Amino acid sequence: MFESAELGHEVSKSKYEREVPALREALLEAQYEVLDRRSSATLILIGGVDGAGKGETVNVLNEWLDPRHVHTHALGVPTEDERARPAHWRFWRSLPPRGKVGIYFGSWYTQPIVQRVFRQTSEAELDQAVERIVELERMLADERVTLVKIWFHLSKAQQKKRLEALSRDKKTRWRVTEKDWEHFALYDRFRKISERVLRHTSSGHAPWHVVEGLDARYRSLTAGGLVLSAMRAQIERDTAAANAKKAAAAKVEAAKPETAKVEPSSTAAKGRKGKGAPHEPGLLPETTNLFKALDLKSRVDKDDYEKRLEELQGRLNLLTRHKKFPKIGVVGVFEGVDAAGKGGAIRRVTQSLDARVYRIHPIAAPTEEERVQPYLWRFWRHVPQHGSIAIFDRSWYGRVLVERVERFCRDEDWQRAFGEINAFEESLVEHGLVVVKIWMHVDPAEQLKRFEERQATGFKRFKITEEDWRNREKWPAYEVAACQMFDRTSTEIAPWKIVAANDKRGARLTVLETLCDRIAAALDRA
Repeated sequence: MFESAELGHEVSKSKYEREVPALREALLEAQYEVLDRRSSATLILIGGVDGAGKGETVNVLNEWLDPRHVHTHALGVPTEDERARPAHWRFWRSLPPRGKVGIYFGSWYTQPIVQRVFRQTSEAELDQAVERIVELERMLADERVTLVKIWFHLSKAQQKKRLEALSRDKKTRWRVTEKDWEHFALYDRFRKISERVLRHTSSGHAPWHVVEGLDARYRSLTAGGLVLSAMRAQIERDTAAANAKKAAAAKVEAAKPETAKVEPSSTAAKGRKGKGAPHEPGLLPETTNLFKALDLKSRVDKDDYEKRLEELQGRLNLLTRHKKFPKIGVVGVFEGVDAAGKGGAIRRVTQSLDARVYRIHPIAAPTEEERVQPYLWRFWRHVPQHGSIAIFDRSWYGRVLVERVERFCRDEDWQRAFGEINAFEESLVEHGLVVVKIWMHVDPAEQLKRFEERQATGFKRFKITEEDWRNREKWPAYEVAACQMFDRTSTEIAPWKIVAANDKRGARLTVLETLCDRIAAALDRA
């Protein structure tokens, strides 16, 4: 894989000076078109051997592109804060929004390769890291992030010559450190492991480009050309997608009858007393209705509830003060039908916790900032560090629930989201986080009762909206979507707990008991 990058490629000064102006102009034109469209982001990963010109190339790209729209991140050894979270957390936080260019000087490849070279990890651990990288890059590509992966290479003799030349020059000797020479002593091992990783992660949507780093003019022209080609290819894909969307819309419009029946603008009142109309045929595949197995009629006596509540809250508090708790973290996911009591259950959980231990993240419709990022970006930002708890009131499951049913995303988006969510949760668990997923469920009659109570109570009216009433009309569709979600995402490491919530007392106790049991099991393993 590296042989072609050891042939001594050179570009003359005259050719360089002749080609650079046109390349720079083309790069800026492509950059501005991507910026104007805001339909995709460009992420450039810079890797390679020490002394191959990685830093110089990053500077050249910042010079040739409009730096106001380029986010450059030099990602070295993870900080203590970064080590306390899953490995990809710091990369998700710094992803460029659509329309922008991001440059990672050091990326998610650096640590897995270095750690394996120094035998800090096993072959199996490297394979696992590579698998996670492949999943990540597939997800980013699906979310319209254009990946440009450039590996700058030098042969062993070339690297030695380069390091010696830099060391002799007073102006550049600062660039060569003891670590560079330490890495050079392990050149053969670096090469072997790097080549293996590059081969397994070079794909059609995220290919590796190996560039010889000996000649500065050659590597600059080559890197600039690779970025330009990737941007132009993305522009072509965006144009084709936009044209296809317009054609599909025109086809639908042409198929409409001349006089279409107009439905009443407000159908909320019609659907308030019942379950609502059946879901649109073909939109949601039928699946087993797990809610039929729930016992929604059971009740907990008030005195028993208060006694049991105090016991469970005390147990949860002690678990978070356990000497091993700083080795783990907790991600609590609360989903369910409207008015099922998620807020009340969350309050009973937090009542027993030190405020410094937990943080609640209420998830609403994505903001403008969040819409120009890959879907999981806004959730990765809130991943907790060890020794803390993150509670999500609604979560990443919105993509396979409300976005799916309401057609806020394309079918292919929610269909691939199952795999992306599972991979996300696996990465959390691998880092020692406990993922507790709770679905709170009430039947339509109980929901109607709670809706009417909210409308009649002044300080509760903010909890009920016309959207809540409209969602009742799609009750069957939401049930089907939820049941398929359980089937596809309830895993051994992150199972769903479906809570019968017609009785608020019993539901709150079940939530607390589930959290306590999952945390206690994790502490036993820690």
